[in-house]
Amino acid sequence: MSEWTRTRKMQRSLVYDRLATYGFYGLGILVLLLIFWLLLTILGKGLPGLSLEFLMKLPEDMDPGGGIGPVLFNSFYILILSLLISVPIGVGAGIYMAEYAPPNKFTEVLRICVESLSSVPSIVFGMLGLAIFAEYFQIGLTILGGAVSLAFLNLPMLARVTEEAVRAVQNDVKNASYALGMTKFQCIRTVIIPMAMQGIVTGICLVAGRAFGESAVILLTAGLSTSGEMWDFNLFSPGETLAVHLWYVQSEAIVEDARQIADKSAAVLVIVVLLMNLLFRIPLWISNRRLKK
Repeated sequence: MSEWTRTRKMQRSLVYDRLATYGFYGLGILVLLLIFWLLLTILGKGLPGLSLEFLMKLPEDMDPGGGIGPVLFNSFYILILSLLISVPIGVGAGIYMAEYAPPNKFTEVLRICVESLSSVPSIVFGMLGLAIFAEYFQIGLTILGGAVSLAFLNLPMLARVTEEAVRAVQNDVKNASYALGMTKFQCIRTVIIPMAMQGIVTGICLVAGRAFGESAVILLTAGLSTSGEMWDFNLFSPGETLAVHLWYVQSEAIVEDARQIADKSAAVLVIVVLLMNLLFRIPLWISNRRLKK
């Protein structure tokens, strides 16, 4: 190959590299602009009308001026209960799949099943929760049924994300801990989990945001109403959440200010999801800054 031909190929490769770089930057900017446009549209319609009274007041079926107090409380209550169930089991399952499960056909089939469950529509988990709690146990549409059904929905994704985060830890770090005389459990507890924590927290953020904004599962397992009390901790009370209330107000409500309630509810939903992601990330940022120092 002549020098001239080699130079032409290098120049062509540089041109392709720059075009690809500009193309990826353009796609990234386009996605960011789309996200910002959606956020500004939702928050711009809902934020001006938000007030503490709206956040604390009971919903109204006929008269205008209702609030979202009980449904907002139910959203946090069901979210916390579902995370208390799904996080220990999902994280534990991910650690088992990454560190303890032997590399055989059964493990591969199990991993395929977990990945398949991660893509199952949420309505299927809602039907499962309805069959278990409302029909088999005969307890009706309750907060307990909604929380456990949401945990079923989040378990596959959380287990898969945890497994990938644990597998991403370098083998040299693991071998160094074993060389210091650590047992496998000590290595997982003191080395692997801290190094994989960022990925695990990302998975928890994903499932928490999905659970808080889920409507199909809650509609079939927790119902379309509340007990009428602001702070109802009874697990067997109906548990309409903010996402379900937003769907109901937007599609079936007959109150005069249904559109305004829907806009404000959507704004609250977006703000809460953003705050949850921020609150989960703050400890990681502080920990990373300490490690860099």
